[in-house]
Amino acid sequence: MATVPSSGHSTWTWDAPVVPRPPAVTAFDRLWRGFMTARVGVGLVVLGLLAGIAFLGLGSVNQWQFALCGAYVVAALAVRLFSRPVPPGRTFDPKWVSTIGVDLLAFSVLHFLQAASLNFSPLYALPVLTASVLGSLLLALGTAAGVTLLLLVEASLAVLDASEHTARIVQAGLTGGGYFVVALLANELAMRLAREEQAARRSMSAARTQAHVNELVIESLTDGLLVVGHDWRIHAANPAARSLLGWQAPEAPASLALVSRPGWRPLAAIAQRTFDTQEPQSAELALELAPAERLHLRVRTRLTAAQDPYSDTLCVMFLQDLREAEAQVRTEKLAAMGRMSAAVAHEIRNPLAAIAQANALLAEELSEPGQRQLSELVGKNTRRLSQIVEEILNLVRVQQQPVADWLELDQAVAGFVAEWERQAQAGTRLHTLLNSGTAWVTFDGEHLRRVVVNLLDNALRYASRGPAAIVVATAMGSTKARLQVWSDGAPLDASVQRHLFEPFFSSESRSSGLGLYICRELCERHGATVAYTRGRAPDGSGREGNAFTVTFRTRASMVPGGTPFDTIGA
Repeated sequence: MATVPSSGHSTWTWDAPVVPRPPAVTAFDRLWRGFMTARVGVGLVVLGLLAGIAFLGLGSVNQWQFALCGAYVVAALAVRLFSRPVPPGRTFDPKWVSTIGVDLLAFSVLHFLQAASLNFSPLYALPVLTASVLGSLLLALGTAAGVTLLLLVEASLAVLDASEHTARIVQAGLTGGGYFVVALLANELAMRLAREEQAARRSMSAARTQAHVNELVIESLTDGLLVVGHDWRIHAANPAARSLLGWQAPEAPASLALVSRPGWRPLAAIAQRTFDTQEPQSAELALELAPAERLHLRVRTRLTAAQDPYSDTLCVMFLQDLREAEAQVRTEKLAAMGRMSAAVAHEIRNPLAAIAQANALLAEELSEPGQRQLSELVGKNTRRLSQIVEEILNLVRVQQQPVADWLELDQAVAGFVAEWERQAQAGTRLHTLLNSGTAWVTFDGEHLRRVVVNLLDNALRYASRGPAAIVVATAMGSTKARLQVWSDGAPLDASVQRHLFEPFFSSESRSSGLGLYICRELCERHGATVAYTRGRAPDGSGREGNAFTVTFRTRASMVPGGTPFDTIGA
């Protein structure tokens, strides 16, 4: 399961601009800058000390001493500003000449010549620490050995008395030994810090990768996901939850609470119940998101464990649209029914063929008009059953190649509408506006009849009983023709619109829910599209209603005129 943050805002609640990440600053970089800055600081302190001694007359300071300190400050400042840190390697790096080498040279000159009668030997600690922390163990020990030799040489040259010479040599040796210990300890601590930093970076990289994977998983979830606190404030919400709750405003999650909108209060209640009982909850809720829109959800809740005393326990809510769950069940039922329909259609086809053949033979022997009329009726219905069987098989197989048949749209629709009107006895409730000119569309005739009949049956089910409650209109655009079946029914919920063309979906129990699905399948097989919109009646009356529009491919060379495309629903 995806990890849910314990506090703060989640990055998967809204789109944020991608900002390039600056290069990571390592502990080695920070230490390097610190030591290079310290070198500049030491040079300035020594320069200031010499200037103070000269100003107060506490000792004699030569110009060369000022020049040496000034040159050291300039060299240290140049390295700090223009050089870049390089991780230590196993071999000697010339870059250390400009740092450790310069330090040893400058401090040795000041110490050997006893500038201003001062003891500058403590300054050797800076190059030793620099080599130990920033360099390899070999460089650290080499620097400590060099400093020890310089101290021993200085002690030998400075003292002529034998007894005092021995003391100075011992002191120089002990100081050098101390530098060796400092070099070993500082290098070990620096190496340990580097190892821990590498381990921490690997852990951070793994955690960042896991968080990114979690965000992708959460974003791709078809179920909604909300993270809510004790105060009902929303800490995070994935795109599916925002879509389900109709949350299209640009507010950040932390600025909203479940009690801020009346339609969300059932969610706040189940969240509060989860916090009170400290147990997972599951319920089916109905949310009134709008006056004419009701959303049915299956809600499951879980509590996150507090990771530390400073983090809060949060409630994670999983939201599932019950209509989508039912649509999935209907799809599975359709697959099973498709397999069964194919088997049944195969079994029916042979008896139908036998009936049709027997009826044709019997018709040759009949002479009475009544009997011949009955035989023709049997033949007609047999052919229709055979066509239905073939359509079921075609629908199950979802054939990609449509029947290559061209129909004159107005003529074909007029015939189908007249046939349907006689059977449905719609009377004045039906109004026809056929204005596509002589537009020809590519569609199988029987399939187009089924599309028109299904759309008209659907319109009749929800239309009023007033005159022109159902309007069938055609029009012609620049390259495509359009057929629209409009009715004055009530607006459809947004949740219903999302599933209109799914199999077995219906807002009424008495409907099979296959009519619009078959329309969509047949249209797609012939390169046409069918869509739902809420708009005005095509007859110009200005009435609002539900419109189903089929857009066809046309044969442009056979379209001399017709009503413009945009006049339907204008």
